[in-house]
Amino acid sequence: MQIHVIGLGVNELANLDAKAQSAFASLGEQDVILGSPRQHQTVANYIQGGQVNLLPKLSQLSAEFDQWQSQGANKVIVLASGDPLFFGIGSWLVKQFGASNVTFYPNVSSVQVACHRLAISLQDAQVVSLHGRPLPSLRRYLQANKKLILLTDGQSHPAAIAQECVMAGLDKTKVTVCEALGYPHENITAFDAAELSQSQQEFDPLNVVALETSSQASLYPSSVGIADELFVTDKGEGKGMITKREVRLMILSYMQLAAKEVVWDIGAGCGGVSVELAYWHPDADIYAVEHHEGRWECLQANQQKFGVMQNLHLIKGRAPEVLDDLPKPNKVFIGGSDGALVQLMAQTWSLLPIGGILLVSAVTEDTRLQVATFANQRKQAQDTIETSLQIAISKAELLAGQTLYRPNLPVTLYQFIKQHDAETV
Repeated sequence: MQIHVIGLGVNELANLDAKAQSAFASLGEQDVILGSPRQHQTVANYIQGGQVNLLPKLSQLSAEFDQWQSQGANKVIVLASGDPLFFGIGSWLVKQFGASNVTFYPNVSSVQVACHRLAISLQDAQVVSLHGRPLPSLRRYLQANKKLILLTDGQSHPAAIAQECVMAGLDKTKVTVCEALGYPHENITAFDAAELSQSQQEFDPLNVVALETSSQASLYPSSVGIADELFVTDKGEGKGMITKREVRLMILSYMQLAAKEVVWDIGAGCGGVSVELAYWHPDADIYAVEHHEGRWECLQANQQKFGVMQNLHLIKGRAPEVLDDLPKPNKVFIGGSDGALVQLMAQTWSLLPIGGILLVSAVTEDTRLQVATFANQRKQAQDTIETSLQIAISKAELLAGQTLYRPNLPVTLYQFIKQHDAETV
């Protein structure tokens, strides 16, 4: 069964090219046209045959396809607003059914139209979809002097977006609401964030929001090394169970994280490492494991504060017990082990792929001895490239009006890069 995904553009009545029109004309009696009521209305003039059905939830769609095929359907047309391969249903269909079974008919997206209305070069803007995503996920993008084009839904309405800008310290941001693009009642209105955040004005639910963020300093960082005091911790003011900024920078560097990778942060504490990894690598999946109740609450708060709900997955419990249900990692950081370090190093090492990285931090001599023993085992197996370094940081403080440098406890980092599996030796 062939699937035809037809982009509808942004007009009240779709303007389809000859190929898309031909797809409609070729439908048989048992074939299916999927979409929302509004989408069906936009193509009413093109429908000559087939059964008009509402698009079900994606979780039910595969089963529906099987049923239609068993009933004699040879083709299914899926209607997609705008461009089906730009934050649309297209990528999901390809993953489920394979590219060879899906034919696409492109059209203009609402983002393109909004940029043209506002004379914004699309390559100069960053597109962020809030559709079906938590509004706080916008926070990771709210830095000074940026152009953002936002795809919205009922939860991410313009006033709520403006409130996020104000909370970030960017209350002078220009917020432009583009309503009902391509429809007769199209309307475009500009506000500053402070004004809109207090507004009760209602907007058409079909809207795109453009942000031109102000040059004010944002609460959310634009470069690596989030200040310790910005994190919610179990002892306040950036203290407590959190990897300190300078050590965290080294960890981020030695983890060498790439897109689409899976990372385990075992003993995540309040989330310093896992939050930064998720914040700077939105295309990676970070699994933060923590069992301590107070630190768990801080971890949840930091996930929300920095808007990393989409790719930071919080796992409550003790390692290694809770690790069995997680996807296999490409990289593992062990910052706390609760006495199970020897077992955790052996277990995570066995799961890592060739090129995978195990990074372990140690503060006490007992921990260093355990890691050294593991390092010797790896040397005997000749299955790793090992690097270790010790970080000793002293920070300036005032004492009786005089500056002194107070040292933190030195932290040793051990990096193991896997070269081959034991069975291939």
